[in-house]
Amino acid sequence: MRIAYLAASVGFAASIIIPLFLPAQSKTGKELFEARCTGCHAMNQDREGPRLAGVYGRRAASVSSFPYSDALAKSKLVWAEETLDRWLSDPDKLVPDNDMGFRVENPEERRKIIAFLKRQTVR
Repeated sequence: MRIAYLAASVGFAASIIIPLFLPAQSKTGKELFEARCTGCHAMNQDREGPRLAGVYGRRAASVSSFPYSDALAKSKLVWAEETLDRWLSDPDKLVPDNDMGFRVENPEERRKIIAFLKRQTVR
């Protein structure tokens, strides 16, 4: 009886303590995009930033309906994993004098956002 009680007590304590040391459930690329990017961007319409559906593989500053900075328009970048990662980590380092003032510091979050953007096509 004591062993059963002890085992139950240890199991109960472990169910409370172990989660405190595990990382929180990570967000998906879509959730991160919605949390970090939709303040300025939408998928299928321009907002404060250009529409992002189909951005992966597209030349930077190529959405004709959006007024990009001269710096980005002259950059000749193509949005791929490396360029998007560099852009999201520090837009000013990649393209000085651009108009985007936002960064995603966490590399894992950038990776997930980029993977999400890669799957978004133009409707």
